[in-house]
Amino acid sequence: MYEHLYDEPMGEDVPLPFELPEWIACAPFEEFLGMTIESAEGGKALLTMPFQVKHAQGKGLMHGGAVTALADTAVAMAIKSMLPEGSHFVTTELSLTFHTPIHGGVVTARAEAVREGERTIRGVAEVFDEKGVKAATFTSVFRIKRK
Repeated sequence: MYEHLYDEPMGEDVPLPFELPEWIACAPFEEFLGMTIESAEGGKALLTMPFQVKHAQGKGLMHGGAVTALADTAVAMAIKSMLPEGSHFVTTELSLTFHTPIHGGVVTARAEAVREGERTIRGVAEVFDEKGVKAATFTSVFRIKRK
């Protein structure tokens, strides 16, 4: 959907060259990585992403940045499922603990978000390899923009 825009420049004074088709939808980065939103409701989300060559680090394992991106996006979709459409929020803190490397197949992230105040949301995502083995645990803090 966004392939024709991948190489367009972005900047503070550059108009956004795309529009999301829905409130809970993949943006260009998530589409580029091949993420799929399987479900997102009630502060929970399930996302999948196939491990492709573009996700590999030098020894053939899934790159930590790709794992982090999947987990962070899963939490963001969980948050979108509990906030009014059009809300603005950003990741302010994140941590990822690896348990085992990912060698291939479809990777799954299961996320949950919990509101901790008017503008703070904590998120957790567990990332699983194709065999269902937990490969990583992601924790994060998000901040909602003031109205």
